[in-house]
Amino acid sequence: MACHFRRVIAEQVSRVLGLPLEKVVRSIRAIPVSKKGGSADFQCFVASVLADGPCNAKPHHQERAQELAGKLVCDSVISEIATGRGTVTFQIRRDLLAETVLRQVIKDGPRYGFNSELLSGLPRGKTIVEYSSPNIAKKFHVGHLRSTIIGNFIANLKQALGNEVVRINYLGDWGLQFGLLGVGFRRFGCEEKLQANPLQHLFEVYVKINAAAEQEENVQLSAQEFLRKLEEGEPQALSLWQNFRDLSIQEYIKVYKRLGVHFDDYSGESFYREKSEDVLRLLEQRGMLQITNKGTGVIDLSEGDLAAHATVVRSDGTSLYITRDLAAAADRMEKYNFDEMIYVTDKSQEIHFQHLFRILTLMGCKRAEGCRHVPFGLVQGMKTRRGNVVFLEDVLDEARSRMLHNMAMSKTTKELEDPSDTAEKLGLAALIVQDFKGQLLSDYHFDWDQALQSRGDTGVFLQYTHARLHSLQRMWDTGELNDFDAACLQDPPAVSILQHLLRYDEVIYKSVEGLQPKYLVNFLLGLGHLAAVAHRTLHVKGSPPHVAQARLLLFNCVRVVLASGMKLLGITPVIKM
Repeated sequence: MACHFRRVIAEQVSRVLGLPLEKVVRSIRAIPVSKKGGSADFQCFVASVLADGPCNAKPHHQERAQELAGKLVCDSVISEIATGRGTVTFQIRRDLLAETVLRQVIKDGPRYGFNSELLSGLPRGKTIVEYSSPNIAKKFHVGHLRSTIIGNFIANLKQALGNEVVRINYLGDWGLQFGLLGVGFRRFGCEEKLQANPLQHLFEVYVKINAAAEQEENVQLSAQEFLRKLEEGEPQALSLWQNFRDLSIQEYIKVYKRLGVHFDDYSGESFYREKSEDVLRLLEQRGMLQITNKGTGVIDLSEGDLAAHATVVRSDGTSLYITRDLAAAADRMEKYNFDEMIYVTDKSQEIHFQHLFRILTLMGCKRAEGCRHVPFGLVQGMKTRRGNVVFLEDVLDEARSRMLHNMAMSKTTKELEDPSDTAEKLGLAALIVQDFKGQLLSDYHFDWDQALQSRGDTGVFLQYTHARLHSLQRMWDTGELNDFDAACLQDPPAVSILQHLLRYDEVIYKSVEGLQPKYLVNFLLGLGHLAAVAHRTLHVKGSPPHVAQARLLLFNCVRVVLASGMKLLGITPVIKM
């Protein structure tokens, strides 16, 4: 495994340079298959091992690389040492490569990569991930898809690394929109339609009352009055709101089940409507709360990096989104005593979270430095055959429908017990991989035809590769594949796969460092393409038994790592398609 080889190299380098082993380990990287040219397996970046920061090709770094290489020796693991542009390269003995990597995959199974020394220095603790967070009484908007799948990936990754993870769905279940909805339901609502299709009917009511508010001035005033009654706990208003909330959560759970997503805590802004009063009192006691001429309460943030004021209370005394967020953060610090809290929302809320974290710091909250916002861009061009899409269920239905059509048209489609369920898993894989291939912060254009291709860099390709490897294993299953001849895996396609598997712990490290899934996606796609090449050239059928056994083990190890990585992304691997 990479950690074994990396440690052997790091021990030599740290001994020669007199540096801590932990620091040297982080400077050593397995060389990507596309860049290695068959000459080396690992590089030690001299600049980063000698100082913090990336390697470069300055003359003194090249000289230091040559000097370091001259003091290192080949041994039972390293067969060749050379220098590059500010790096020292190490070639691993080929007879050890297959033996070590495959033995480690057999031993660790789905945990392969996570027991690496490279990851041992990462902080462990309690992590809160807040994601999805739809607005109650509204259908699950397609805009919440990114927050849901990104947050799920981050939670999966943190949990796999050994963190205690709390998954929170912080529902938008309070605020002026509920004043509007309350007024709207009294005017346009129908109890029968509400029970039959809750979110669709509430959406229709919301559209109608917003249209009325543009024509009638008193609608907005009535909405503010309804919100005031809610905040004062008026029973009739609260009962109506509670009904909307309960029905909405029931509908959301159905969508989350389709996405393979779960939460530990369904909290919401409503829970903090009273606690926000405590926050306002604390801000006032500390002399931070200022009242403007308009009667609003603001906090001056101009002494920090933010040349701005943050409004935390309306002139009528009702709370705002940021006020409730402050109360929620303070409450979670006390309830969970977390080490880090990650918020996953679109990039339009970046300033909101800058203000939130700054105010928490000014309030003296000890865990404020552990709060982090992961922003993401917008999806463009997501349409169904009926036109522009608004709701997530329509997207999931469209993905399933298109995959069922593609499966029916394909000559290679197997007979399936539940084609619709398989199509659902394939469609979701397509959505996730299409979304995760680039930087999260970037907007991207969604293309159905491209996303659903069975070849190329798609989620369907990953599923197809996994299913094919599973089929191969089932066809030639000879029991436990623990004994193999490593000499049978010296062909270039096999070596390329082994070299690629060496990098898995580095990919995990980069993924958690930036909380970016693209590194994992690109690794898995690369693994899939290498497996496809090997499948065409390294035949099992017709090969001598010891060769077939070794190749079967190689393909099985690829399948194990592929499945492990897909599950981190939130994809359920299929075994037949």
